[in-house]
Amino acid sequence: MLINLCQQNYRMSKKDIKVPNIGEFKDVEVIEILIKEGQEIKKNDPLITIESDKSSVEIPSLHDGLVTELNLKVGDKVSEGSKILEIELKDNNLETKEIQSTKKENIKENKIEIEKKVRPKNIIVKDFSKKTSASPKVRKFARELGVDISKVEGSERLGRVTESDVKSFVAKTLERNIEKEFKKDEIIELEYPHSEFGKTEIKDIPRVKKLSSKYLMNSWSNIPHVTNHDEADITELEEFRTSLTDIYTGEKKKITPLAFIVKALTASLKKFPNFNSSIDEIDKGKMTLKKYYHIGIAVDTKHGLMVPKLRNADNKNINLIGTELKKLSDQCRNLKIDKKELFGGSMTITSLGGIGGSFFTPIINYPEVAILGVGKSQKKQIFIDGKFITRTILPLSLSYDHRIIDGAEAARFNNDLKDNLGKNFAYKLAV
Repeated sequence: MLINLCQQNYRMSKKDIKVPNIGEFKDVEVIEILIKEGQEIKKNDPLITIESDKSSVEIPSLHDGLVTELNLKVGDKVSEGSKILEIELKDNNLETKEIQSTKKENIKENKIEIEKKVRPKNIIVKDFSKKTSASPKVRKFARELGVDISKVEGSERLGRVTESDVKSFVAKTLERNIEKEFKKDEIIELEYPHSEFGKTEIKDIPRVKKLSSKYLMNSWSNIPHVTNHDEADITELEEFRTSLTDIYTGEKKKITPLAFIVKALTASLKKFPNFNSSIDEIDKGKMTLKKYYHIGIAVDTKHGLMVPKLRNADNKNINLIGTELKKLSDQCRNLKIDKKELFGGSMTITSLGGIGGSFFTPIINYPEVAILGVGKSQKKQIFIDGKFITRTILPLSLSYDHRIIDGAEAARFNNDLKDNLGKNFAYKLAV
């Protein structure tokens, strides 16, 4: 039956397809195989692509038929007369009008049956109607990196692929692989359940903590954190702060040190604009410099940590900043803060001053590039002008994104921030 079917559709004669006269091309490399064994091809369909130092050329088929044997692979050297493949020629003269009119459905079924018997299993025939456009140099570059250039999206006119496109493709592939590996290793299964060692209780993680966890993981996984630790002398600032009184009532004002730190940080951000930036488009080599000063404040609530933004801190005096800090904290603790107020920050301050502790490593609040950790101030004996003097010292922990900020710039930023918190700047902060 198979013989009869073949007689209806194909002449049982085979023909070698060879490399034709290709002019100056001799012993050139095959860079692409555009067909597969078992594939039916038509005249002028591209078979292979060859490449010299100057250009690349596609070799087309001169016949219709079924590919029965492929004799080349990528990397082979060919010249005129080199055998490319063997095809089983198609003979349309054997298809009679009677077959076409009365047995059209049978012919269609027979072709499918022939293909099933002749075509090797698991062969996927690639659609080459959309050919990737790229220069020989770019194709060679892609091969050296092991990149299938047909999968690279070109950025130039008509989708032409450049070296930059190949590099970007490789970078994104590596990122996806790293992320996949990270996710695979993210959860470590316990060998023994906790309950095996004593009594346990299962509780739901607070919603705010569940929502913030993915942002923390993203920041810690994708940002190369570096933390500089330093100390600021805030003796005069504290004396000034505790001396403030209401001009109408004569009562002492309750302004927290955080209000002064916000003002000092804003002044430093103006002097060091890289700290008031984001690099969420790092794949494109772009960074966003912000012209506004919205300071994030980490608020400890029973629901978890929340970071609302104190907007336009550069245009507000100490009194107003102190009032807004209290308002934002209350809104967070009562879950009445608008979601948008948790985004669009310049830089974040996280303070442990009201609880205790000195130095720590705060995690950057993505997409910001830095965060300031503030510890609890302490009285210390500092050696000044040949004698020890009691001073009020504030611990500072500055974490920054090392892709955009280096250690020297971070140290200068810390020095400027310390000056802003020192005796020469304390009074100006209140303005």
